[in-house]
Amino acid sequence: MGIDSLIVMLIVGAIAGWLAGKIMAGGGFGLLVNMVLGIVGAFVAGLILPALGFSVGGSVLSAIVHSTIGAVIVLALIRLVKRV
Repeated sequence: MGIDSLIVMLIVGAIAGWLAGKIMAGGGFGLLVNMVLGIVGAFVAGLILPALGFSVGGSVLSAIVHSTIGAVIVLALIRLVKRV
């Protein structure tokens, strides 16, 4: 993985984490945690969505959508664990 890929991954993760915080009412834990949440969400979505048969393509926009879906899943799980 080159430095270019790392920078793109961080930018996509930041956008996805921010979007997930906006989608989930009252969500979001700050910019840095949202970035991490977006990156983890991208990983989770990369595991879950293909297994379910969903494919969003290969562009940057599709990566943001993919990562946002995963970040929303991770944020929902974090909220569920915080309640218990």
